[in-house]
Amino acid sequence: VQLQAFGGGLVQAGGSLRLSCVASGVILRPYTMAWYRQAPGKQREVVAVVASNNRKDYADSVEDRFTISRSSATNAVYLQMDSLKPEDTAVYYCNSRYASFDWGQGTQVTVYS
Repeated sequence: VQLQAFGGGLVQAGGSLRLSCVASGVILRPYTMAWYRQAPGKQREVVAVVASNNRKDYADSVEDRFTISRSSATNAVYLQMDSLKPEDTAVYYCNSRYASFDWGQGTQVTVYS
């Protein structure tokens, strides 16, 4: 099983990025999936969650700015990030809500002011 996150980059505050997480070796549809992030010196935190029934939840810090989605056709999970702030700078990972899979390398998001 492998989850590959990509789409990060360097962006100015106020900008947007779209992260993708593609799975191989597992069908994601039954799983509640989540995006996590870990900033330097901080613990990994949940950013957004999407259940198998497409119910979505967000951390307060990203509510109304980030949108999580999923696609059975592509076996992937996405994170649209708008109105980015410097405090969004972190390595972003995807995994199931209960971290069922190996974490992988994640994708770096750096937001500068």
